[in-house]
Parts: sequence; structure tokens; C-alpha cells
Amino acid sequence: MHNTNALPAFSARKRLIPAFWLVVIGAALWGVDPLFRILLLKSLTSTQIVMLEHVILFFIAAPVLWRRRAELKGIRLVHIGALLFLSWGGSAIATILFTQGLANGDLNAVLLLQKLQPLIAIILARYLLKEQLPRMFGLLLVIAIGGTYLLTFGWTIPFSGVGDFVQIGSLLSIGAALLWGGSTVMGRFMLGKLSYETVTSLRFILALPLLFIVTISEGEGWSFPAVMQDQALVIINLLLQALLPGLLSLLLYYKGLSAVKASYATLAELSFPMVGVLINWVVFQEVITSAQLIGFIMIWSTLFIISRQQLPSTA
Repeated sequence: MHNTNALPAFSARKRLIPAFWLVVIGAALWGVDPLFRILLLKSLTSTQIVMLEHVILFFIAAPVLWRRRAELKGIRLVHIGALLFLSWGGSAIATILFTQGLANGDLNAVLLLQKLQPLIAIILARYLLKEQLPRMFGLLLVIAIGGTYLLTFGWTIPFSGVGDFVQIGSLLSIGAALLWGGSTVMGRFMLGKLSYETVTSLRFILALPLLFIVTISEGEGWSFPAVMQDQALVIINLLLQALLPGLLSLLLYYKGLSAVKASYATLAELSFPMVGVLINWVVFQEVITSAQLIGFIMIWSTLFIISRQQLPSTA
């Protein structure tokens, strides 16, 4: 006779493994952002680009949210707080903090401190979501963070002394890492309450008012190209940026996150810097060094091992 009790566990595992890779693919799509942003930055500021992207996505997300409005009936104050953290903190404030950190601090120190994001997400997931971590997870985390270090800095030491860290830019970078790491956890928390389509829609819609305020307070003028052909290129790039590293990436990401622990997902997000390095190599002819290649292998090895041994998550 067949052991029918083993079938649900086997089916759950079969569903879970692709979910992890959905997070990997979703985060990887963030790495194609420079393909569109470089052209857009010739005419618009970063804040203006992000705001226009969210305006485009609003018209896609609003009908989806309206059809799924019944899901919002059971929303409580804690859910509203998590959604605001997710949309305001993860989408807008963290990006502003990181950008300001780059402008006000040592570049290497800011980039290095941003690598704290996976560690922050894992700690928050452990204490807020009560996620249990498997054996060897600490070692895998060290390997993954080491791989991102090699991708960013190679074999070099990126700072000359402790004084590089004691500055406003470093503090801003830590703040961004806290918000991005917390957003992963808050996203996982909300997916225990709402569908991934609803969470994606709310993230775009709720971020828009804050982005309007930030764009207006920035005080920068709008300078669209005068030539119609250049205008068309700007519009096409805006649409592609909104739909690929914007909409499609988050739909895949939240679809996968709905079945994956936040502590696993934050390591899956390391596909983002890997794709960024590949884009620089393929499109912008930036040579991949031996250190970056080793870092690439370290991260992908970690992702493969984690995808093979993850346990069913609980909301």
C-alpha cells in the first residue's frame, strides 16, 4: 500500500521550491533598472522618475485593488502600520536615505553598511514572525554576505579606519538597511492577511502621496526633451521601468514570498546585485573580476542550497 500521508508534505515541498525562485527572479529584475534609468536621468531627477513610475502603476493597481476590496474588510491598525512601513519605508524613505548617505558619506562605508540588510531582516523575522532557522543557516548567511562583499569591493578593504563609519552618511545607510530589511518582514506579515496582488497594489498606491510631497519639496524643475523622438524614448523607458523592475518584479516577488519565510527571501534578494554586475558586464562593458566571479558563485551556491532545504513557512 502507498503511504498517502506523505503526499501532502511532498506536494507542499514541490510547491515551495519554485516559490523561492520566484523571489530570486523578482529581485533579479530590480537589477535591470539601470537599463532604463540612465536615459531617464538625462531629463528627470531620481525622485521624479520614481513618482512618474508610481503614477503609471497607480492606473494598473487601482482596478486590481477595487476588485479585491473585500480583502480589506478585516484590516486592523497593525496591518495599516505594516503597509505604510512597506510602501513609505521600503519604496520611498529608504531610497532617499541611501541616496543621501552616498552624498554625505564615504562611498565604500555606505555600501558596506548596506550589506547589513539580510542580517536585519533575519533578526526581525526571528523575533516578529517567530521564524525558525534551519541548521547551517548562519554559515550560509556568512557565505552569502561574503559573496556580496566580493561583488562590491573585490579583494580590497573598503575603508581606512573606524572613522569612516562614524559619520552621517553611514547612519543614513544603516537606516536604509533597516527599512529595506524590515520591508521584507512586513511584506511576509501582510501576505498572511492579503493576497500578493493586493499587497503589490497597496504598495504602489500608498507610496504615491508621499512621493508627490517629496518631489514637490525637492523643488527641481521638469525638463522633458524638446525633440519628439527623444520624448518618445523617455515615455517608452518610463513604461518599461514601471512594468519590468516595477510591476512584474514585485508581483513575482510577493507571489513567491507568500510561500517562503522572510529569512529565506532576504537571501534570495541577493540575486539583485548579481544581475547588476551582469548588466554592467554585458551592456556597459564593465569587466568582471575574479573576485566578482567568486562572489557570484558563492551567492548562487547559497541560493541553491537554501532552495533545497527550506521548510514550510507559517504566516
